[in-house]
Amino acid sequence: MGSIRQAHNVKVLGAGDQVIVLAHGFGTDQSVWKHLVPHLVDEFKVIVYDNMGAGTTNPDYFDFNRYSGLEGYAYDLLAILEDLQVESCIFVGHSVSAMIGVIASISRPELFLKLILLAGSPRYLNDVDYYGGFEQDDLDQLFQAIQSNYKSWCAGFAPLIVGGDMESVAVQEFSRTLFNMRPDIALSVAQIIFQSDMRSILHMATVPCHILQSTKDLAVPVAVSEYLNQHLGGESIVEIMPSDGHLPQLSSPDIVIPVLLRHIRCDITRQ
Repeated sequence: MGSIRQAHNVKVLGAGDQVIVLAHGFGTDQSVWKHLVPHLVDEFKVIVYDNMGAGTTNPDYFDFNRYSGLEGYAYDLLAILEDLQVESCIFVGHSVSAMIGVIASISRPELFLKLILLAGSPRYLNDVDYYGGFEQDDLDQLFQAIQSNYKSWCAGFAPLIVGGDMESVAVQEFSRTLFNMRPDIALSVAQIIFQSDMRSILHMATVPCHILQSTKDLAVPVAVSEYLNQHLGGESIVEIMPSDGHLPQLSSPDIVIPVLLRHIRCDITRQ
């Protein structure tokens, strides 16, 4: 498979003492951080990479067994940190990578100073006493749409998830990275993410967590951020941002980048 750095398109930018790791969500790649990275490189060493299955990775490397759960992605993250000899980092995980970071931090807490969880959710399905935002019928229709006509599904899904203007650059950008995924991989990844339930492990996560959430996010209701805050095992804090959509670092950078920078630079106790 070549080196892990090549496989995940790992890039190390900047030259600060403190390491920041930026991890993207479903349907995107490391380019989703393009508005944030320039603000970090003068002060920090920044690591960006692509999750296996992203359109920028070699689809031949996608092992459907390895990625039949989120743990496979967490092992990839830990392997990248080991390969780069990172001893501690601030981890910023968007969407599914928020939970990937949580899983990795349970396994190796000493590697993570803190986790910044942007638009993360431990479960997307509604349950008794839990509001995740989706019913099983919603998800079944989503998977069916991906299977029947991937291109058409991408065109409809992108504006819904990004929120805001259909013609916006952010919608076009997400449409592009989403469509770059191989359809069978996109279906598998979507099923694993949307059917996942990480609630039972949250109490095992002891690394401080900063939970950031858009006011309006079709994929993750605000109630989920409060659920995370109550159930994570370590210190945590929530900030609800006046942004719209599930990729606010792309669609509302003027609102979201300053918030991300503030949470990267300060500790929970000094908020």
